[in-house]
Amino acid sequence: MLTVCPYFHVHQPYRVKRYKVFDIGNDTEYFNDNSETDLNNRRIVEKVAEKSYRPTNKILKELLDNHPEFRFNLSFSGTVLDQFEAYTPDVLESFQELVATGRVEILADTYHHSLAFFYSVPEFKRQVEKHERRIKQLFGVKPRVFRNTELSYRNDLAKWCEDNGYLGIMAEGWEKYLGWRSPNYLYRPAGCSKIKVLLKNYKLSDDIAFRFGNKEWASWPLNAETYASWIHSHHGNGQTINLFMDYESYGEHQWEDTGIFNFLRAMPEMVMRHPDTSFKTATETVESYEPTGEYDVPEILTWADTDRDLTAWTGNDIQRDAIAATYRMEEAVMKTRKRDLIETWRKLQTSDHFYYMCTKWSNDGDVHAYFSPYKSPYDAYIAFMNALSDLQLRVNHAAAEREEKDRLKQATVAKEKPTDTQEPETIEDEEEKVVERPVEEVKQSPRRWWEKIINALPFFNQKRQGGISS
Repeated sequence: MLTVCPYFHVHQPYRVKRYKVFDIGNDTEYFNDNSETDLNNRRIVEKVAEKSYRPTNKILKELLDNHPEFRFNLSFSGTVLDQFEAYTPDVLESFQELVATGRVEILADTYHHSLAFFYSVPEFKRQVEKHERRIKQLFGVKPRVFRNTELSYRNDLAKWCEDNGYLGIMAEGWEKYLGWRSPNYLYRPAGCSKIKVLLKNYKLSDDIAFRFGNKEWASWPLNAETYASWIHSHHGNGQTINLFMDYESYGEHQWEDTGIFNFLRAMPEMVMRHPDTSFKTATETVESYEPTGEYDVPEILTWADTDRDLTAWTGNDIQRDAIAATYRMEEAVMKTRKRDLIETWRKLQTSDHFYYMCTKWSNDGDVHAYFSPYKSPYDAYIAFMNALSDLQLRVNHAAAEREEKDRLKQATVAKEKPTDTQEPETIEDEEEKVVERPVEEVKQSPRRWWEKIINALPFFNQKRQGGISS
């Protein structure tokens, strides 16, 4: 028996508008671009809903109705769910209808599509817990298999998931760690005793996600019958074919005129024409098969670019500077206990912001440029750091207010008779806990980062005479 485990990731970030240095201290709305550009978040969600979410959900519902054996998995970032609710509630309802069939599994994820695990495990945990509550609220289910942002993975992440009760975790099936072995089996993560890892068959997945509409591809045009035969060829050499890809592959990355929707309509039936081939959700897959060996990934592995590491987000100086500055704010932000500041900081953790700053070339660079709403990586960096600087000002102001409040409270208590018990201070959001680990408090001027960049980075010095807009 060979089964297919399809998984689609649904995500849209809150893109930072062209936030200028002169906006710092004057404008607290970083994500409210109303132009006709791709920085307008509402415009993008509505466009992708029309091209991808609505037609694809309609096809998937028909497939579920017509083929009782058909199953698949979805993961959502919290940022896309929030935007569905605000801009396209009918899309959210159509996803709820899919999940209500009982044959669509939702995976655990980080709420803000962040790389928090590799920078702050406490913040990562808070985002995962918030995501779980949101999924329970909207869909009435509790995720049992974990999928990290950008399929990022490492041995210690698998161990964290095992310790927190997850049955499975997803990862890229890459030859660097697989060696001669096949991704079409379950494996045990190194250092774990219970959890199982499901590996992406990246060749078959990318045939749909990246190569489908490429007329230069030797297998173009790809039809469902041919694709099903590629899957059937693994009978006797695999347990599960894990097809992992962005949901937007259907209709947005691969446009309707490529034939992608017709392919999707026909594919399940073609796969199931083989009598020993069917579909399973991630949990069903984990519960059906035993691991055949260990998958040892001591370094960070992702599904992005040819490097399959974090360099898509941390490969140059401006990316590393931006992400370090963001996470340095953690203790100060959490101590404010102000929901709006915490939420804004988390929106700025979304990995897309750092992805837009990538300066890679060749095919990887083309992919980054395709997804970026900015004219250049440097424009993305400038807008982001200006917004982060404004947030620093707001956090510092909130800290000063809290210090004054505490001072007045202490003065009042000193005048009163001490008591054995004291009521806990009310906080705005009980789910948020102050970070205990030592983190350098951000006290720098909101514009010091600009001087730092000019002095440290050669490309800024080269462009200064020509001028760089801020």
